[in-house]
Amino acid sequence: MTTTLITGANKGIGHETARQLIAAGHTVYIGARDAERGRRAAEELGARFVLLDVTDDASVEAAAQRIEADGGLDVLVNNAGIETRNADNSVPTARTVTADQMRNTFETNVFGVVRVLHAFLPLLERSAAPVVVNVSSGLASLTALSDPDHPAHFYPGIAYPTSKTAVNMLTVQFAKAFPALRINSVEPGFTKTDLNGNTGTQTVEQGAEIIVRMAQIGPDGPTGGYFDVNGRLAW
Repeated sequence: MTTTLITGANKGIGHETARQLIAAGHTVYIGARDAERGRRAAEELGARFVLLDVTDDASVEAAAQRIEADGGLDVLVNNAGIETRNADNSVPTARTVTADQMRNTFETNVFGVVRVLHAFLPLLERSAAPVVVNVSSGLASLTALSDPDHPAHFYPGIAYPTSKTAVNMLTVQFAKAFPALRINSVEPGFTKTDLNGNTGTQTVEQGAEIIVRMAQIGPDGPTGGYFDVNGRLAW
């Protein structure tokens, strides 16, 4: 039985990823910082709930101890993430973004990933087929955002894409450091969730597809890569 932890999984793409992986036979832990919502989501899906706030060291360490006591971990999906939005649902631009907004975004999207990896790597290294899926974004691609012919070029925000580009670098460096693990970044696509004020054009079922696929790769699968449903993406 494959045991999987998904951070930020009480709603949105994380919730749908949990549903699909449970259907595929995984034992899934719903990681959520809101205990009531997390427990409700776990009960709905037939998953296990673990209290986990990726911005808090003690919370992450307690979650790791709980999952270790339950038997260990095979797959980690770093899904928890935020995007700073203004009151009108626009994003802070190069003219308006503040250091505090950048710091707040990085605390969850980047430092949270490092914090969770640090806590769970010892468990993953004991697995026969350890996998890490870092949920990135197409907006992380320097190639796409610098190409005036690419739709992503016109996204004006700073904090979110910068944080996800950093996540991609984490993927590259951790994959080199831990060659026995399969560690990859994925781009779910522009999915309708609370993250973007429900302006996305895809369903959560569509958004979860590449995460679910990469969560199930074997020891001979790719590592250190950046993928969407159609294959590798340009960094």
